[in-house]
Amino acid sequence: MELKRDTTTILVVLMVLTWSPGTNLKSPSYAHTQDTVSVSLPGDIILGGLFPVHEKGEGAPCGPKVYNRGVQRLEAMLYAIDRVNNDSNILPGITIGVHILDTCSRDTYALNQSLQFVRASLNNLDTSVFECSDASSPQIRKNASSGPVFGVIGGSYSSVSLQVANLLRLFHIPQISPASTAKTLSDKSRFDLFARTVPPDTFQSVALVDILKNFNWSYVSTIHSEGSYGEYGIEAFHKEATERHVCIAVAEKVPSAADDKVFDSIINKLQKKPNARGVVLFTRAEDARRILQAAKRANLSQPFHWIASDGWGKQQKLLEGLEDIAEGAITVELQSEIIEDFDRYMMQLTPETNQRNPWFAEYWEDTFNCVLEPVSEQFNAPTMVDSTDIKIGTKSKTTCEENFRLSEKVGYEQESKTQFVVDAVYAFAYALHNLHNDRCNIQSDQTSEQRKHQHSESVWYRKLTTDTKSQACPDMANYDGKDFYNNYLLNVSFIDLAGSEVKFDRQGDGLARYDILNYQRLENSSGYQYKVIGKWFNGLQLNSETVVWNKEAEQPTSACSLPCEVGMIKKQQGDTCCWICDSCESFEYVYDAFTCKDCGPGLWPYADKLSCYALDIQYMRWNSLFALIPMAIAILGIAVTIIVMVLFAKNHDTPLVRASGRELSYTLLFGILVCYCNTFALIAKPTIASCVLQRFGIGVGFSIIYSALLTKTNRISRIFHSASKSAQRLKYISPQSQVVITASLIAIQVLITMIWMVVEPPGTRFYYPDRTEVILKCKIQDMSFLFSQLYNMILITICTVYAIKTRKIPENFNESKFIGFTMYTTCIIWLAFVPIYFGTGNSYEVQTTTLCISISLSASVALVCLYSPKVYILVFHPDKNVRKLTMNSTVYRRSAAAGAQGAPTSSGYSRTQPGTTVPTGAVGTTASSALPTQDSPNLDELSGQTAVVHKKSEYGNGEFLSEEGECAEPISNRVKN
Repeated sequence: MELKRDTTTILVVLMVLTWSPGTNLKSPSYAHTQDTVSVSLPGDIILGGLFPVHEKGEGAPCGPKVYNRGVQRLEAMLYAIDRVNNDSNILPGITIGVHILDTCSRDTYALNQSLQFVRASLNNLDTSVFECSDASSPQIRKNASSGPVFGVIGGSYSSVSLQVANLLRLFHIPQISPASTAKTLSDKSRFDLFARTVPPDTFQSVALVDILKNFNWSYVSTIHSEGSYGEYGIEAFHKEATERHVCIAVAEKVPSAADDKVFDSIINKLQKKPNARGVVLFTRAEDARRILQAAKRANLSQPFHWIASDGWGKQQKLLEGLEDIAEGAITVELQSEIIEDFDRYMMQLTPETNQRNPWFAEYWEDTFNCVLEPVSEQFNAPTMVDSTDIKIGTKSKTTCEENFRLSEKVGYEQESKTQFVVDAVYAFAYALHNLHNDRCNIQSDQTSEQRKHQHSESVWYRKLTTDTKSQACPDMANYDGKDFYNNYLLNVSFIDLAGSEVKFDRQGDGLARYDILNYQRLENSSGYQYKVIGKWFNGLQLNSETVVWNKEAEQPTSACSLPCEVGMIKKQQGDTCCWICDSCESFEYVYDAFTCKDCGPGLWPYADKLSCYALDIQYMRWNSLFALIPMAIAILGIAVTIIVMVLFAKNHDTPLVRASGRELSYTLLFGILVCYCNTFALIAKPTIASCVLQRFGIGVGFSIIYSALLTKTNRISRIFHSASKSAQRLKYISPQSQVVITASLIAIQVLITMIWMVVEPPGTRFYYPDRTEVILKCKIQDMSFLFSQLYNMILITICTVYAIKTRKIPENFNESKFIGFTMYTTCIIWLAFVPIYFGTGNSYEVQTTTLCISISLSASVALVCLYSPKVYILVFHPDKNVRKLTMNSTVYRRSAAAGAQGAPTSSGYSRTQPGTTVPTGAVGTTASSALPTQDSPNLDELSGQTAVVHKKSEYGNGEFLSEEGECAEPISNRVKN
């Protein structure tokens, strides 16, 4: 209450100054006339109105030209008041009056005009703080023309509403604007009694940015008018544009008193940013027109594409003479419906019938471009003065005819804010009706829901004054305006005359619905029209195919830099919307507009470079040529090996098989079979099991073969080496010993493999030879594999050395020769395999195939060289597989003679030592001459014969033991034979 009293005191002083004749600071002639003109209709409850009937004047608040939109809005309020007063369902028995003033589109002038509303409301002031000199309470004189204003409808411009709302709130006078959209008016801490039937510009700014994004425009210029509408609107637009990555090339403001030079300068600045083809206008209508005029004067070679707010909207007169410059413009207009009944109302008006609107005559003359004849007493004096002035300045105009009527032919079109003016009147009416029901204890005849959907038939004229007492009770007439605003006005909800829902949110804002318009040339005509191309309600719905552009066949581009192609990122240069494009690497994807990221091993970017997918995992396939060839070799080798094993098994007890050393022969054949089987483990898809088999199979398979061969060659070498040195029988040459030695050698490889398993646990890994391949392999490093074969290489090397040492054994002892051939060939294979294996590491298929074939070749060499002679005898010459050990006489005699002379043997050792006596019971020959011929089982008789030569006393009966441990016939008998 203290704040109210203080502000009231200040306003009383202001009004005293205003009432004083010396305080009239306006232009004396025309402006002063406008102060005295208003629309004042009596009623039980008075609603004020503020509309821009005249345009702004130059050097004066008001200009001589009427503003057609303002006149229509004024008439819309009168039309709505008439309907409410004649509707028995709304405020029955209560008449609403009006007090409408002209704001002249200027905020300071509108504030001064609004003081008239305050004067009448001062009657309701709390005068308890005032006291006259005679101790009586002061009495404030009532306005003779109208009572106190209960609420105000207006103003139109946001700058006007800002000024008026600050004033009216001090006197608790609620206000509803049908056109002010400034965002700041939603601030209830400053404008707590302000509401509007239109949404704030926040939503319009979002709609404008949505339009730009729909066209992929990222670089635009902006122009806004000075004042709350343009400044708050463009501020919201800039904020939304920045958040959505739309850059502003040029941002210009149109001052309130701008002349043509200012507008020409703005156009010149826009031309300096030629890539910003789109220009967003957040201006008042008159500023938008002057911008277009400046663009026309500039004679642009490359036209701008205008995106305008509802300040431009869908006004036709704004573009008169500028149609070619405005063609293709896209504008935003509050979604409104045509009230056909209002058009009928307007079309029946004439200056003679419409005497309550003192500015209608000016509107009529401007519309028809004519001059009304003086009508003496029917109009107010100020109107006659205005009309006379107009006639003096327009002598060329014709006199208005009586049959003139408003219609589309003369350019009449219902103004877009008409619906919102009518909605504002009905919002007050329904709120007052609810207040009346609550305070005056009169029940409504119909429910609230019925009121929302039912309107009485159109009645355009006020009810005749009757003697019926007003139904407005004192509690209703004196109800506090602030409580009325919060408890009633914000809570109304109804369906208006156009069928749209009307309600307010807690900030007093209306619903946000917009039409998106495109200014287009009519087909086969020189005329133009606004065509609805989309709508906005919580989101944009736009049909881009119907958009027409100015001198452009296709949608233009408005961007500082063109969008980067697929797989490219932006590198910023200066402005945030200016960049150069740089390609990502083939294995990278576009993480965001400015960053490339590596997909990572085993991944590759999609064609759009927006994400990555997993590459197909490669491994040896059973049906590939790289697998079929080694498998064919392995299968053939396995078959041959099995045949040899079966053949040996069938001839198990024959002399040839027995003399070959059955245990080592079977061991060696098993090793060969394991080597062939390794091919399948190597070709199989890598798993833990297949990887374990690979490690054991390759190492152990080779160790079985070469351990058995080493045991054989070592035995042969030891026998021939010791034959000339000692008569003592050699140890560890029995079959059992040979098996144990071989098993021991194999066990070393098994132990090495087990240690390898512990150090490098088996498993699988992905190998990436390049970024486009992912190969599934066993977790075996190539060097680890090589080290695991070192032991086998040592075995091969030792076997080869023994093979070289025994290379000159007599030709009838031929197995050592085949072992030699085997080892020489094996060395060549292994020497070739190592560089090939490591040299083909970049191709897993070639490497695997090389390894498989090398293993199979090594096994095949051993199989062919060692077993083909025996198989040949077993299959084709079984007659030679006999017990009889014949000796070639020529060889025998040559060997005997050499022995008699003490010549060295083929092994390089002398067969007899000096002083050695050969027993008479045996043939005096060397050990080698006592060997069986090629046609006889030879190797396995070797131990028995050397025993006879070196230790006759052991076999006194002239017999010897073969390798199989059986008794052999005496050597003397063999010699005799």
